[in-house]
Amino acid sequence: MAVDAIESTGTMCTRIELRMLRSPLGTPYKLSFGPVDAFDSLLVTIGDGERTGIGEATFLPGYSDETAAAGWTRALDLAGRMAGGSLQNAASLAASYHRDAAFTATAFTTACEMLAGHPLLTLAQPVSVPLLAIVNASAPGEFEPEIEAHLAAGYRTLKVKVGFDLEADIARLRDITKFVAGRAALRLDGNQGYNWAEALRFVNALDPDGIELLEQPCAAGDWEAAVAVARISPVPMMLDESIFGIADIERAAALDAASYIKLKLMKAGGVDALVAGLRRIRSLGMTPVLGNGVAADIGCWMEACVAAREIDNAGEMNGFLKPRAGLFRNPQKVEAGAMILPAGGMPAIDEAVLRLLTVRHQVFPGP
Repeated sequence: MAVDAIESTGTMCTRIELRMLRSPLGTPYKLSFGPVDAFDSLLVTIGDGERTGIGEATFLPGYSDETAAAGWTRALDLAGRMAGGSLQNAASLAASYHRDAAFTATAFTTACEMLAGHPLLTLAQPVSVPLLAIVNASAPGEFEPEIEAHLAAGYRTLKVKVGFDLEADIARLRDITKFVAGRAALRLDGNQGYNWAEALRFVNALDPDGIELLEQPCAAGDWEAAVAVARISPVPMMLDESIFGIADIERAAALDAASYIKLKLMKAGGVDALVAGLRRIRSLGMTPVLGNGVAADIGCWMEACVAAREIDNAGEMNGFLKPRAGLFRNPQKVEAGAMILPAGGMPAIDEAVLRLLTVRHQVFPGP
């Protein structure tokens, strides 16, 4: 919901509550820049005395320059400047932070959008959003039962992380592809783990059968490498970490650097900005993918609400499945490989879990 639309609500920010959560994961999440053992999530709640809106940002070192510590400092500054003022002012302040602190800004913007009654954050009826599943195991004898469990649960798209060790990645992928045998599409995610030469070697070794795409094998800022790899790859390329806004989407299209572009709500700057980005990707002849594997319940739920209207492939908003304890009082259901969204607005927060996971807490009551 754009700032000018928020203005028409006449809403005031009478109370802003900040929490930093630390949510241990049930199983470490393996990424090329190191395993993730817990999510550090900023929750922003903005109230007008009658209603509240809530937004989330989960920080991931190695993915962006934002850290949980810096995000908390920025959040304190923003909340102090917003409290007691109009919702329009809050949304404008959040937008002004997006360029330098996209995650933190998005937490505030989505809280504003929810408080203003954004139509995409309310569902008229239950919807089902297909998800992909992660293949975490690496050794033969370990990934086979994991894959079988995913297939039995109804998943038809699997993500395989690469970007660790080139030759080992090639061998592991060959074994996984042979075992899956076309029963599911495979998305490969490099997480910026390869240099240019390694990425070229990797794609030259690929058998494209059964592989949907290869995501971000090289560094986010290395557009020259992205173009070089896309030019020779036998599978479609997808950019993720390279994309922060419409300008990057347009650059990818102009350079022919990708067939797919993945967006995450936490980087987009809000629900409206996310929708605009997804539609721009399509208008430029590329395919949008949506979802964050490193997000808690709130961010994943919001992304799924958007995906239900805007996406026709497997969503990646599966971060809510990774922590040991979820934030919703009634845990988000997954059936037949799909996230089931109940009718209505966001599910209720489990206050006991919220208190248990909170490591920092600040309230701004306003004047």
